[in-house]
Amino acid sequence: MFGNIGISEILIILLIALLIFGPRKLPELGKSLGRALFEFKKTSNEFQKTLSDFNKEIEEEEVEKETKKENTDKSKTALQG
Repeated sequence: MFGNIGISEILIILLIALLIFGPRKLPELGKSLGRALFEFKKTSNEFQKTLSDFNKEIEEEEVEKETKKENTDKSKTALQG
């Protein structure tokens, strides 16, 4: 979740946050950060789903075009032969 950040780096960040915001504000800050991360992840997942749906739609259109072209080619061949 945190990429290349290790335990020691997380502890340092938490210590700095504790010094800056104080012990009373830290739980509220954590809740806000958690909500923000949840919303970001939710939006990211929705965006990925939209892109996936769009790609599927494009692929279906390409298959449909190829099928129509093949059918047209077969019809021309049948009419000529």
